[in-house]
Amino acid sequence: MMTLFRWHAVLATAVVLAGSGPLVAQSSSNNPHAGYVFPGGGCRGTKFDVVVGGQHLKEVNRAYISGGGIQTKIVKWYRPMTQGEYTALNMKINNKREELESSGKHVTREEVIKLLGITTEQLREMAIYEQRQADRKRQPNPQIEEELTVQVEIAPDAAFGDRELRLLTPTGMSRPLWFWVGQWPETREKEPNDLAPDPSVQVQLPMVINGQIMPGDTDRFLFEAKKGTKLVAHCAARELIPYLADAVPGWFQAVLHLYDERGNEVAFADSLGFRHDPVLYYEIPSDGKYVIEVHDSIYRGREDFTYRISIGEIPYVTGLFPLGGRVGSGCNVQVLGWNLPVDSIRIEPSFHLGRMIRPVVIEKDNIFSNRVGFIVDVLPEVFEKKDDNDTPETAQRVGSPVVINGRIERPDDVDYYQFDASGVIVAEVFARRLYSPLDSVVRLTDGRGRVLAHNDDYEDKSWPLITHHADSRLLTTTKGAQYISIRDAQRRGGPDFAYRLYIRPPRPDFDLRVTPSSVTARPGALVPITVHAIRKDGFDDDIALALDGAPSGFGLGGAWVPGGQSKVRLTLTVPPQPTKEPIVLQLVGQAMARGRPLVRPALPAEEWTQAFAYQHVVPTKDWTVFVTGSPAGKPPLSVVDRGVKLPAGGTGQIRFMVDQGHNPRDFRFELSEPPPGITLQDPVPVGLGPGLILPVKCDPEKVKAGQKGNLLLNLFQEYSYVSKEGKKPTTARNLVGLLPAIPFEVVSGR
Repeated sequence: MMTLFRWHAVLATAVVLAGSGPLVAQSSSNNPHAGYVFPGGGCRGTKFDVVVGGQHLKEVNRAYISGGGIQTKIVKWYRPMTQGEYTALNMKINNKREELESSGKHVTREEVIKLLGITTEQLREMAIYEQRQADRKRQPNPQIEEELTVQVEIAPDAAFGDRELRLLTPTGMSRPLWFWVGQWPETREKEPNDLAPDPSVQVQLPMVINGQIMPGDTDRFLFEAKKGTKLVAHCAARELIPYLADAVPGWFQAVLHLYDERGNEVAFADSLGFRHDPVLYYEIPSDGKYVIEVHDSIYRGREDFTYRISIGEIPYVTGLFPLGGRVGSGCNVQVLGWNLPVDSIRIEPSFHLGRMIRPVVIEKDNIFSNRVGFIVDVLPEVFEKKDDNDTPETAQRVGSPVVINGRIERPDDVDYYQFDASGVIVAEVFARRLYSPLDSVVRLTDGRGRVLAHNDDYEDKSWPLITHHADSRLLTTTKGAQYISIRDAQRRGGPDFAYRLYIRPPRPDFDLRVTPSSVTARPGALVPITVHAIRKDGFDDDIALALDGAPSGFGLGGAWVPGGQSKVRLTLTVPPQPTKEPIVLQLVGQAMARGRPLVRPALPAEEWTQAFAYQHVVPTKDWTVFVTGSPAGKPPLSVVDRGVKLPAGGTGQIRFMVDQGHNPRDFRFELSEPPPGITLQDPVPVGLGPGLILPVKCDPEKVKAGQKGNLLLNLFQEYSYVSKEGKKPTTARNLVGLLPAIPFEVVSGR
């Protein structure tokens, strides 16, 4: 064991991971939870109220909407009466009535209520509770029972598009909800409108209709349209709330119907196709009145089944061709869709914020289309030749590596390509991920027609909103001339059925996500965060993490994703002063792959549960940190080691230096979400000095050499006192807080 003298020397030069910031973060259990916002957006230059449904909303003092140009004001908070409150009040009334009648007085319930001083508001809440309980279709969810009314004012020049709404309390912040700044006038539904539209809701095209679908509900809206109008109706539902934790299939599955004035259905759209939400297209054949109808596909509903229907002769992009381009090579891109001011655009491909997908929006005269994706790469590109490549004999010859831009032009179309390659190759289709309707199938064959490999669907975890992963991907070994074919699995085709077919060697890479996207901490505190790694093409190495351009005072503990792991918990340290505004941070990951440096942004994300069981890590726009509350105290000890090695089947140690004035024997530690098989033993003071050793034991059955990760330790301080009741010595334990994450590696030996 290291001598006390030598350890003092080490302590004097050690990097103190805890820094000067203390330990305790905010309690997430009391953070406000936002489950839905209705309406989920508004038009530029308007002022209106929205209702945010959620939990723990009483202390909310501010709604924060990203992007600027929007002012908010909290109007009121409301929570319906709980079962316990209803039962207690009802028992109070009944008990008082029984008490009076037992003494010979005959009184009515109304007289007892007056005698007890029960208010009209309390009676109203009791009636609401009884009505809600009697509704057999109601789908209660305590996480959205509270309501917060927020006044929103959007500036006339506010940027159009999607924002994030977060609720702030003096000590907490909610996860974000999508909030849209629109360009068309808006209206809201009024019930009843199940059988016929409410005549007071005036829909003047173009317009955005906001509504909520309740159990068994159908909403109808009347509008007038002129002959020749190229009508687009886009219902945003999953674009507002991507997943529902307690519903099957796990989201509001919206359906649109369009009826003429005779009641005939003339158009229909659902969300079962290749888009998340339904989009209806229809060219109006004659002047008249029409009805747009929306409901859930299986007639579920609740307050969080919110929607925004953008309807009118509005610009809507249905597809691009090509779907991507090569960095540094400008390309002309055909634009398909309705009511577009152009049929092609010029794009200079470049990486967008370090990402391969860049957004494309068609704009003219301050009118914007929907947003679609355009993928960029550095590989050579070719286009499918249209003369004939429908058979192996007429296959189009291409080089390798290459990106092929093509289309499945018609039903039963098959495109063949011949290439020469030896070794391991990847053949991957990008189509559905770029909102092409193509459901691809690829086959690799040799010169004699033997099928060497084939694939229909490949799940790409980088795209968590896609639940039908319809793109194809092969990873196989080839030698010499090969043929690859691509077709639609349902044998469909058309101008929209575009694809990008990659033929290339493996390209080890990774994507990163950081959760949660909303972080709240006391000044100087540490908070746990999680980084998820999506590894590609066999990349299995360590990833170093760092904050990019963060203000002074922010730092990371355990800043890595160990090789072979898909996620790791680490700690974020925040500045010692509170911030008036939430701060947006950027996390990046760095690694080497086959001598090639990789730097990738960690996209902020939230973990959403779908249908009780499925977990999705869904990217958001901003990684937002709010430093608020009273500062925590200075930590009473610091970590000596940058990282520790733990012997497999043995016991390792973590070393600490205790501040002067504190007794090392008073400290205890607990692992936060401990790795399986790793446990702590009682800490051991070192001599008479400030040193402290924490033994860490590895179970030989559960912990193997080569395992890596981070240890997150909660620090406690014990003190003894004599209880007043029993006058016996008693030991109490106070939570000091979380320590910086400590990287570990399990090594052979004891």
